[in-house]
Amino acid sequence: MLKVDVIVIGAGAAGLFCAAEAGKRGRSVLVLDHAKRIGGKILMSGGGRCNFTNMYASPENYLSANPHFCKSALSRYNQWDFIALVTQYGIAYHEKTLGQLFCDDSAKDILKLLLSECDKAGVQVRHPVEVQNIDKTAEGFELETSQGQFGCDSLVVATGGLSIPKLGASPFGYKIAEQFGLKVLPTRAGLVPFTLHEQDKAALAELSGISLDATAVCNHTSFRENILFTHRGLSGPSVLQISNYWHPGETVTFNLSPGQNLTEFLQTEQQAHPDALLSTTLAKLFPKRFVQVALEYFALTNKPMKQYQGKQLEQVADAFMQWQLKPNGTEGYRTAEVTLGGVDTNELSSKTMEARKVPGLYFIGEVMDVTGWLGGYNFQWAWSSGWVAGQVV
Repeated sequence: MLKVDVIVIGAGAAGLFCAAEAGKRGRSVLVLDHAKRIGGKILMSGGGRCNFTNMYASPENYLSANPHFCKSALSRYNQWDFIALVTQYGIAYHEKTLGQLFCDDSAKDILKLLLSECDKAGVQVRHPVEVQNIDKTAEGFELETSQGQFGCDSLVVATGGLSIPKLGASPFGYKIAEQFGLKVLPTRAGLVPFTLHEQDKAALAELSGISLDATAVCNHTSFRENILFTHRGLSGPSVLQISNYWHPGETVTFNLSPGQNLTEFLQTEQQAHPDALLSTTLAKLFPKRFVQVALEYFALTNKPMKQYQGKQLEQVADAFMQWQLKPNGTEGYRTAEVTLGGVDTNELSSKTMEARKVPGLYFIGEVMDVTGWLGGYNFQWAWSSGWVAGQVV
């Protein structure tokens, strides 16, 4: 049996980063992953450019049953620390919007950085390896795998959540937590497109591919970015963000004119162009195809502007500024970027990520109940949680 100081299960962002940090301290570290190709989620993220952190990352950008849990790790290893590492490796990057940082070239640069850090720290990475059984012993842990038996003092679970199963996502990390008596909170797909009820889907189907600036509001939370009509429903950054706060059966309110007061715009246009049709007027703000479908969808009459009374113009504006939509559901884990819920943070130390009841057992990254917004926040949680665990395992 090969015995090492630390075994990390999962060669994703959090697992590799933690392994490198532990290796730098002189610990012997072995990373095991069941995938043929490691770092799949890193490579596909950000459209292949890896949105590796966010300049504005702070605890307020994370969802958790215990919103205070993430504060310690985020303050001890923050976005600027990781940006410094990226700069040290000479990786060119740019800000896209709202503090989101992407590689200029390819997400492969971030994976190479992680593997290089592991290599320099003497970390062994083995894959594909299937972990079949884990036992707690007096000395630590023993693992039975498809490549034989391994032993360690510290075991780090960095297996991610359930999102994007085609990349190898599985509930394995939750099963380990439950095996050792830790509470796992209910999970659901996060940062995920909405699907629509048949009536809405049929009415909006021909808008597939159209993108609009919009504010999405649900449960006292709002996001302003683009929404994208798809042949299945609604996607785009604003929708993905609000999906984290939406629960089945709830209504989402969209303001499709977040940049200006639509009532005032219509009143001004009515004065200036009284003979213009409502559709012509709205086409100054929205794509023509969208206007045609929206008028029918909102049951609005298309007539010359001069024929609308003040109250009627307000009703037109309200239809666009307070569009209430009840999604049918979401596209689920197949396309979700993250998993909400997971290992209950009350079971873990916020300073080290160690299980309170099981000395030597650690959980980092997405497997626990900490979920970031869209825009590099989840990668930052991987770096921060991986780093703090890496200092003590």
